[in-house]
Amino acid sequence: MPAPFAAALLPLALLAPAASPVSVTETAFDPATAFVRPTAISYAQDLVPYGSHARVVTDRSVPGRTVLTLTVSGLAPDHEFPVHLHTGDCGADPAASGPHYQDVVDPVQPSTDPAYANDRNELRLVLRTGGRGGGTARTAVDWQPRPGEARSLVLHAGTPAGPHAAGDRVACIRLAR
Repeated sequence: MPAPFAAALLPLALLAPAASPVSVTETAFDPATAFVRPTAISYAQDLVPYGSHARVVTDRSVPGRTVLTLTVSGLAPDHEFPVHLHTGDCGADPAASGPHYQDVVDPVQPSTDPAYANDRNELRLVLRTGGRGGGTARTAVDWQPRPGEARSLVLHAGTPAGPHAAGDRVACIRLAR
């Protein structure tokens, strides 16, 4: 009788699905003050209106490689947004998302040394929207973020627009962990 009983006690971990190497975050931009904590926050409604949409696909299925694809709709038309992976979580204060995530962390912060602040050591995209405010950007890096250290994807203003300087954080997307 012990064998059937032991079989019934399979570890629950065996019954749970394995963590997927591909994660998808599908969300709409909301104000930071929304009743339910938003997955995506807009800090600049003129560039990223509330209700505009984002889809982030992070593919880590190839060992030592990360491919990130960002697709948006409803953003400011004909605009260019620099987008970076950040270390902090999205919050009411745009600075809550922290600095850019770096595969090899610059010991001097904020990081401006080109040996660290470059497109091989940081995950960077340039998102260009079309006439209707939609667009897709994709990038790949030859590393995978350390678990729990890459928490958000931040859209910067890019081309100065109205009251926004190029480096201003205009939106933040909390990434699936």
